[in-house]
Amino acid sequence: MAIRKIIKINEKKCDGCSLCIPNCPEGAIQIIDGKARLISDLFCDGLGACLGYCPQGAITIEEREAEPYEEEKVMENIVKQGKNVIKAHLEHLKGHSEEEYLKQALNYLKEKNIKIDFNQESQIGLHGCPGSRIIDLRNKKKKTSSNLKARQESELMQWPIQLNLLSQNAAYFKDADLLLAADCVPFAYANFHSDFLKDNALMIGCPKLDNVEYYEEKLTDILKSNNIKSITIVNMEVPCCFGLQNIAENAIRNSGKTIPLRQIIITISGEKQ
Repeated sequence: MAIRKIIKINEKKCDGCSLCIPNCPEGAIQIIDGKARLISDLFCDGLGACLGYCPQGAITIEEREAEPYEEEKVMENIVKQGKNVIKAHLEHLKGHSEEEYLKQALNYLKEKNIKIDFNQESQIGLHGCPGSRIIDLRNKKKKTSSNLKARQESELMQWPIQLNLLSQNAAYFKDADLLLAADCVPFAYANFHSDFLKDNALMIGCPKLDNVEYYEEKLTDILKSNNIKSITIVNMEVPCCFGLQNIAENAIRNSGKTIPLRQIIITISGEKQ
């Protein structure tokens, strides 16, 4: 046994919709008694491909003592499910840069004489994890202007900004408009300060890597303790990032208040969707 990352399923939130199951190529999740269950630590790689496909936000990543992930046992389970599932698993490993596990999986297929149309050197396809897909944007066409761009001024009006660190009693939350942003957004969207941050109280977080339940509790406390006028969510287009919307919706409901909520989606290439 060792301490490692592994998924955690909140039974109270899970409604048994089963959307997570086809998005777990390793077959680590099954619906049992109407709820999604992690059937074996051995099958869960802890990379979280299933996170963005849970509409209830019931799946998170935690670090705990668990049996080591074993690629060979995963492959024994996957080959029974057909070539499409095998390919999805390989692309999943490739998308997360898990080169050692990918090598073990390909060696397993070679030993069993199972032929799969998979290009190890190519970028991953539709079944890989979009949030971890390797994309080279260096050749992206640059927008040009005859005038030199003026230096933008920071619109940040508070500190700290990470949701884990915010105090519900901070003065800047009084009668505030909140901006809840995925922490990748300011790096992808060039005009983040002028287009989104100006005049808003900011909180940032990652619904894939951080504690979603704690986020909900913290945001609920902030909403209960302050007259928040609106919440704007800005997240990336990748599925796991949409967990921010679940966090905000649950926090509003738990606060017992009616607060306007809107969502803005940013593409990986840095455009508003």
